[in-house]
Amino acid sequence: MYVFPVTLGLLAHLLFWGAGLAWLMMPARWRLFWPMLAGGGGIALQSVVVWIGAFANLPGTRSYAWWSELIPAVLLAIAVYRRGLPRLASDVARFGGVLALTLCSATALALPFQMSARGLTTASLGSCDAGDYAAGARVFMDFARHDRGGFLGLTEVTGVMSSDNFYDFWLRLNHFTPSALIALNGTIFDCQPFEITSLLTAVLLATTIPVVFWGARTLMRYRRGPSLLISFLYGFNPLTWYAVYHVAMGQLIAALGIALLTWAGVTLWRYRLEGRRGWVFWGILSIGYVLVLGAYNFIVVVCLIPVIGYAGGMAIWVGAWRRLGRWAVVMMVPLVAASILMAERVAGLAERFSLFQTYDFGWPIPLLGPEGWIGMVNGPLLIRVPGVLHTVLAITVLVALGSAFVRGARKGKNDVFLAVCLTVPALLGYGYLNLRGVLRGTNASYDAYKLFSVFYPGMLAALCFWTTLGRGGRRWQRMVPWFVGVVVVSIELRAAYRFTERMRSPPLVVGRELAQIRSLEGMPNIQSLNMMVPDMWSRLWANSFLLRRAQYFPVHTYEGRRNTALRGDWDLNGGLIYVNLPDGESERLNSDYSIEKTSSPYYLRARLGEGWHDQEHVPRSAARWNWSKGDATLRFENPHTRALRVVCRLDARSMVERDLQLWIGSRRLRTVHVGTDLKVVRVPEISIPPGVSILRLHSSLPPTHLATGDVRPLGFAAYGIEIQVLPEIDEPMFE
Repeated sequence: MYVFPVTLGLLAHLLFWGAGLAWLMMPARWRLFWPMLAGGGGIALQSVVVWIGAFANLPGTRSYAWWSELIPAVLLAIAVYRRGLPRLASDVARFGGVLALTLCSATALALPFQMSARGLTTASLGSCDAGDYAAGARVFMDFARHDRGGFLGLTEVTGVMSSDNFYDFWLRLNHFTPSALIALNGTIFDCQPFEITSLLTAVLLATTIPVVFWGARTLMRYRRGPSLLISFLYGFNPLTWYAVYHVAMGQLIAALGIALLTWAGVTLWRYRLEGRRGWVFWGILSIGYVLVLGAYNFIVVVCLIPVIGYAGGMAIWVGAWRRLGRWAVVMMVPLVAASILMAERVAGLAERFSLFQTYDFGWPIPLLGPEGWIGMVNGPLLIRVPGVLHTVLAITVLVALGSAFVRGARKGKNDVFLAVCLTVPALLGYGYLNLRGVLRGTNASYDAYKLFSVFYPGMLAALCFWTTLGRGGRRWQRMVPWFVGVVVVSIELRAAYRFTERMRSPPLVVGRELAQIRSLEGMPNIQSLNMMVPDMWSRLWANSFLLRRAQYFPVHTYEGRRNTALRGDWDLNGGLIYVNLPDGESERLNSDYSIEKTSSPYYLRARLGEGWHDQEHVPRSAARWNWSKGDATLRFENPHTRALRVVCRLDARSMVERDLQLWIGSRRLRTVHVGTDLKVVRVPEISIPPGVSILRLHSSLPPTHLATGDVRPLGFAAYGIEIQVLPEIDEPMFE
C-alpha cells in the first residue's frame, strides 16, 4: 500500500517548495518562525507557477513540472547560503513538537485509506467537490490554455457567465489553486488526480497546523504548552476533519491564507512598522492574498475584517488616524500586486456572487453551540453531543471563556480586544447565515459553516482564551484549563475515531469500476458521449476522465457542465441498467458502466424512473442495488418509428416472495416472480413502442417494512437490469 508514503511525500514536497521562500519572506524580527510559513509558502508558490504556466500556453504541467522544481531548489539554496545549513536545521528542530503534530495529523487523516482501500483513491462523506477539482487538475495537467478540443471547447455545455470554455472557467470562476496543486503534484508523483486528491486535502490541513501554533504563540501570546494544545485541537478537530473528508480543498487553503493575513495585519499594527519598514510584511501578505484569490476568490472581500476591526478599534481608542492610514497602505499594496497577477480571479468576483444567488449550493449543516465552536461535537455529522451533556459543556465553555476575558480586561491587556475581533465578526456572520437559511428554507447553513471555517485558525486561538486562567490565578482557576483541555481532547479524539470508522467504508469513492471509464478516452471510435450516469459523484469523475471527448449532460451537473440536447454518438450508461444491442454497437465496460451507440438501428435508451430508493453498496465491493419503494418504473426512449422487441433480465431479490407485473399504460405485458434469494429473473419478450414509454413494475403484495428501524417501504431489490434488444420485430405479446 502506498497511502502513507504518498501522503508523507506530498507533505514533504509542499514544505520543500516553501522552505526557501518562507525564510526569505519572513521579517527579520520573526525569522526563527520561518518553518511555520513553509507550508503556506509552498502552496502559494506552486499555485503561481501553474498560473504562469497556464498564461504562457504551456501544454500542461506534464511539460514543465519537473523543470519548475528548480525554483524552490534555488530559493532554498539562497537561504542555505545566507543562513547556513546548521542554523536552518536548528530552526527546524526548535519547532520539532509542532512539526511532529503536523506529521501525526496528516498520518491520522490518511489512516482510513490505508486500512480500507485497495490502492490510492479518493473518497468523500457526501460532497462531490473532489470530482470537480479533479476535472480542473486534468485541465492544468494535460492541456494548454488555447486547447479547444473535446470537452474543453464545448461552449454550449461549458460556458459559465463570461467564460465560454472549460479552461478559462477554472482561471476565472472556479477554485483554481486546489486543481493546480493536484496537477503539479500529480505530475511529480506520477499519480492520476483521483489517486491523490483525498491525500492532498489531508496534507493541506496538516500544513495549517504550524500557522495556528504561530498565531497562538505570537498574536495571542500564549505559552508554548497552550499553543501546542490549540494546534492539536485544530489538527484533530471534527470541524476541520469534516472539511478534509468532504474534500473541501478550497476552504482549507483559504483558511490558511486568512491566518497569514491576520498575523501580518495584527503584527504590523502592534510593532508600528507601517512606515518605511512596512515593506518587510509584503512577502507574507502576498502569500496570503495569493492563497485567498486562488482558492476562494470571493472571500477576499471579507478576509481582512478581523484585522480591520482590530486596527480600526485601536486607532479609535488612541486617535491614531494617520497611523491607521499608513497601516492600510501597507496592507493594500500586496493585495493590488496579487490582484494584478491574478486579474482573471478578481474580474470574476461579481460573476461568482451572481452564481451564489442563482444556485443554492451545499446541504444543511447543524448549528454549532459554544462547545461546538472548539470542536466538541458528536462525530462525522457535526451534531451536538447528546442529552444534558450538551448544555453542561456549553455552559462550561462560556463560563471559562468569560472568566478569562474578565480577568484579562482587568489587567488591561489588549489581547482580549484582539480575541473579540477574531471571533465576534465571524460568529455574527455565522449566526446571520444560519438564520437566513431557516427563514428562507435554503442551504445557507452550508455557507455559514464555510464562513466559520475560513476564519477558524484565528478563532480557535481566541476561543481558547480560557488557557490563560492558569497564569498565576487561584488554584481553581489554574485547574480550569487542565479540566477543559482534557474534556475537549477526549471528545475530539472520540469524534476522530468515528470519522476514521466512517471513512473505512465511505459513501462516495472512486472505485475500480469507475476508474476504468478512463479507457474510453483512448478509443478513437468514441468522440462524443451522452453522460447518462445517474449520480453526480460518478458523473463528475467520468467527466474528468474523458475531457478529450465531447460530453453532453441530461441534467445540470455542477458549474461548467450544463444540461443541453444530447448530441453524443454514444451513451455512457451507469448504475443498474445495461442495454445490450444485437449488432455489437454496445459494450459492457464492467458491472457498473456500459456504452451504447446512438446511431444503431436498435438503439434504445433506458433509465430508472420513479419509485426507487437511493443506490446502496457494499464497501470495497462491486455490489450495487436499488430497492423499489413498492411500484417502480423504468423509462424507455425509442427514437425509431418501429417498435423494438426486448427481453429483460432482473438480478433481484425480495424480503418475501412476490409477483412482479410489467405494465405499459393500461396493458399488462408479463408477470414474473421474485424470490428471497438473489437470482436472475428472465422476463420473456416484450415490445417497446416508438417514443417514450413508462414500464411500471407492480406487485400485488404491499411493500415490506422492516422491524430494524428502517422505516422505508421495500418492494424488491434490483442488483442489475439487462435490457437485451432482439434483432427482429414482432407484434407485442400481452397477457
